Amino acid sequence: MWRRRASGQMIQQETTPRPPSHAEPQGRHPPPCRLWGPHAAMWPAGALALCSLILSTTGDPSRDFCSQILNSDVIPGSPKTIKTNNPGVLKAARHSVERFNNCTNDIFLFKESHISRALVQIVKGLKYMLDLEISRTICKKTKHPSLDNCDFQTNSTLKRTLSCYSEVWVIPWLQRLELTGEWAPRHSAHLTGQLHQLVSST
Repeated sequence: MWRRRASGQMIQQETTPRPPSHAEPQGRHPPPCRLWGPHAAMWPAGALALCSLILSTTGDPSRDFCSQILNSDVIPGSPKTIKTNNPGVLKAARHSVERFNNCTNDIFLFKESHISRALVQIVKGLKYMLDLEISRTICKKTKHPSLDNCDFQTNSTLKRTLSCYSEVWVIPWLQRLELTGEWAPRHSAHLTGQLHQLVSST
């Protein structure tokens, strides 16, 4: 800038510009972004409200459901791997095999024999997705016994195991289980005829 002396002569004076008052100090960085954003804090509150509604409607039977969603890292809408011995998984597997027994013309009842993989998804309740094996038992359908008391077939000809994929939707506040999808290979005509022949001769 230029400055006038008392004698009237103009001289040039160097000045150092000041940094703007809003400039960021050197070595300082803006705070890191949040990973989940503001909605992360809303999920536990929403889950708690949902559980309160369920418990006020159905009482104790839904406490397991509330415990699962509040104490897990399952995000709504996102399938999550779950232990195959989880009580909810076992209940879903049993429901699947009971529906299978009702829909087939097999003389014997089947029972879940192995669960290889289980996923759970929170979507208006709990949706279980299971890869499991079901095996033929020694119990006949006509006697309608409890599957817990049914042993698996040991006869090499009658033994039968099916690999299945099952989806079970559990709605605790309605105390309802729905089978939304299940697959299992069907018996061949030869095996079915052989089975009837063996049973009629016993």
